Amino acid sequence: MMPASHPDVVAEPLRAWLVRWLYAAAVAHLLVGALLPWLADAAFLDGYHRGIVLAFWPAEPAPPAALAQQAWWMALFGPTVQTVGVWMVALVRIADQQRSASAWAWLAAGILVWAPQDVMVSLRAGVWTNVWLDCFAVVAMILPLAWLWRHDRVAGQNGSTS
Repeated sequence: MMPASHPDVVAEPLRAWLVRWLYAAAVAHLLVGALLPWLADAAFLDGYHRGIVLAFWPAEPAPPAALAQQAWWMALFGPTVQTVGVWMVALVRIADQQRSASAWAWLAAGILVWAPQDVMVSLRAGVWTNVWLDCFAVVAMILPLAWLWRHDRVAGQNGSTS
């Protein structure tokens, strides 16, 4: 039994919680990706679509074909998001089971490749909803990934499998 002052007494429950958080993020990608093809033109997304349309047609009404094309692109993007969710689930599982610091780093690398580009494209178009969603996603995933990377790297160097 570990003494109460042992770092793993706190670190292991936190590690388990962060792993569950990342599984939830991966499953959210799977679900959103599966739903986008079916819901891209749903009425509850009208406000979001109007915000994007205003970035491209600020002074005049957008042609109806533009809204249809926007919904089509969003629906088409769904399977991509879903695929990312599959890869996330796989990498989280590998990283968790093997306590692999490199798998956590690969997940973080994917986010750090995606986020700046996505933010740049959204800023160029003035679509602030996307910028804020991207920022939330980065903070919600990079901080846990950084902690898990460090924890599993240190534990691996110390030969600990807790």
